[in-house]
Order: sequence, then structure tokens, then C-alpha cells
Amino acid sequence: MKLDAYLTEHGIGYEKHTHRVAYTAQGLADAEHVSGYMVAKPVIVKGGNSFAMCVVAAPKHIDLARVAEVLHEPTVRLATEAEIGELFDDCELGAEPPIGAPFGLKTVMDEQLREDEFLVMQAGKHTEAIKIRRTDWEKLCQPEVASIATA
Repeated sequence: MKLDAYLTEHGIGYEKHTHRVAYTAQGLADAEHVSGYMVAKPVIVKGGNSFAMCVVAAPKHIDLARVAEVLHEPTVRLATEAEIGELFDDCELGAEPPIGAPFGLKTVMDEQLREDEFLVMQAGKHTEAIKIRRTDWEKLCQPEVASIATA
């Protein structure tokens, strides 16, 4: 997936930035000079036979028990690096954009992300980010919104 083309194809406006290498969501926040609460961090989980993308603010962690409830699964686990590499074969590992639809993934968004007008996210490389209106991101991803983050 070429993220630029996907966003353009869906009529979504965005800003693309190049920054120093950032391997973590909080590192991306630092590189982009924004609050970690504006950075949308994807966390891939597996429940039953399918994967899902959970999206939380950079400083947060996901509550796996709560995610399992939201996905109507008995349990979920974090996807392995190998599984993530297969799902996002055109992205650098750890730089996946939090946009699940083009990868066939259901998206669950933590409700706290609704507090900001814009979201910043990795764009498939550790040196690229996009800034997008949160409402446009929601329109694109059609996420289920729930309280899935812990401190």
C-alpha cells in the first residue's frame, strides 16, 4: 500500500513530514515536536483466527482484556513481529500506519484520541509521518470507539 495514494484516492487531505529516525511512537512525537497524545499508535492483536488493529495515543498501552471484550473474543494476544511483517509487507517493521482497512484489519480506536483535532502517525517508514484531521481519519477507518487504553 502506498499511503499517499490511498489517502488521495479517498479524498483525505494530509501533511507529510520527513523527520529523524523514530523507532517508537513517543520518539515520533519528539521528532515531530507534538504531544504524544496526538500520535496515533497502532497495536496489532490476534483473537481467534483474525487480526485487528488497536489505535491508542503514544504514551498509552492497550488493555488486552478490554480489547477482547470489544472484539467479542475470549482472549486476544499481541501479534508477533513475524505476523506484523506479513500483514504489512510494504512497511518498515514498527512504522505501520494506523489505518487497518487497506490491510483487511478491523480498527478499534481508544476514545481518548477524540480529544485532539489532528493525529500524527507513522507513514510506513521510520523517517516519514503524516498529520491528518482526526475526523478524516475516522471517516477513512470507520473504527469502533471504546476505552481500550491504560496508562
